[in-house]
Amino acid sequence: MHVEINGNELILMTGDLTKQQADAIVNAANGTLMGGGGVDGAIHRAAGPKLLNECQQIRKHQLKGEYLPTGEVVITKGYDLPAKYVIHTVGPIWSQSKSNQDELLAKCYRNSLQLALDKELTSIAFPSISTGAYRFPIELAATIAIRTIIDFLKSHPFGQVVMTLFSEEDYAVYVQAYRNIIG
Repeated sequence: MHVEINGNELILMTGDLTKQQADAIVNAANGTLMGGGGVDGAIHRAAGPKLLNECQQIRKHQLKGEYLPTGEVVITKGYDLPAKYVIHTVGPIWSQSKSNQDELLAKCYRNSLQLALDKELTSIAFPSISTGAYRFPIELAATIAIRTIIDFLKSHPFGQVVMTLFSEEDYAVYVQAYRNIIG
């Protein structure tokens, strides 16, 4: 699915995020930045060991040994990936008892887009953040992601945003979320 928003392009597709030709891909990272399972592990494997080395340096110097907070972002080179850069963000772990999860997930998308814009990048590819191991309900996550991306593109000249979804089922949920938002 391809749509135009304020001169920008939003694409929804299924595919392998690590193969995207975008200026940046977004890593649904854990706070340690040391790789892990799912998207995070796939990106680290595809990028090669230099990505882990750069993440260790960011963790040591920029984060002073602390974890990257949920919703915040850092950028690294893409190394062996087709993308020039990787923007790392930590999505919220789903829990019905937490009240700010929606905003934290929106921050992942908004902060990633803003960092890409600040770095003068014109294309970015996202996974469905927090819907795997972090168990965020995909229908809610899709609505938050699409609404946040549309709001950003309506007010910023950016370029191309690609939602690279893992399965046809996830793709269908994101398409439906888009249709619900635009009416």
